[in-house]
Amino acid sequence: MPTALLFRDDAYLKSCEATIVAINERNGIILDRTVFYATGGGQPGDLGTITHSNGATTKIATTVYGEDKSDIVHVPLEGEALPKVGDTVTASIDWDIRLKRMRIHTALHVLTTVLPYPVTGGSIGDGEGRLDFDIPDAGQDKDEITAELMRRISLNADVTYRWIADEELEANPSLVKTMSVKPPMGTGRVRLVDIAGLDLQPCGGTHVKNTSEIGAVAVTAIEKKGKINRRVRITLV
Repeated sequence: MPTALLFRDDAYLKSCEATIVAINERNGIILDRTVFYATGGGQPGDLGTITHSNGATTKIATTVYGEDKSDIVHVPLEGEALPKVGDTVTASIDWDIRLKRMRIHTALHVLTTVLPYPVTGGSIGDGEGRLDFDIPDAGQDKDEITAELMRRISLNADVTYRWIADEELEANPSLVKTMSVKPPMGTGRVRLVDIAGLDLQPCGGTHVKNTSEIGAVAVTAIEKKGKINRRVRITLV
């Protein structure tokens, strides 16, 4: 059975009870359900702890998808004590780091509306992130972009989700802004992230509920990566 992805329905869940389904050959822990986001779409996997029924803990260094993409593997720090298959445990994420990533991820979605160009790459860090754009006209000003980005963030737009069929996404390719990262497809449906009045695009990541939760951000650099490619970096301030 695939791991139930609780973070996909509620990114604000900090912990959950779960059952150990398996421990793989690399000591990766697979649960029947999890609040841990697995690495994907430029967003790193969550870290945190798994607390055993006897009170012992296993520190989780990162989280990744298994080989068949249906299981989520919680990767422990080297040397950590492991729970046993069948045990009931509590899985808890490092919330402070997750929230920073959620704020940045949502801000990057808004940035794609300020710079409405093809996105060729991106990454999300702990309070900072970047997107690469193919921008035909160079000469972008980071202060002007910051001002417009903050203006849109200050609209206090709600961030909601809805699902569409794979076929519906294929019929509306304009929804996909990222050229280098394919939307999470293959299950028959795709999740759309809707920032009210600003943005609508497929994404499997975690986001805040309203742009007001992003807080203040700034464009820290615009780097030339090719003839028309520009890397735009932002940070929480």
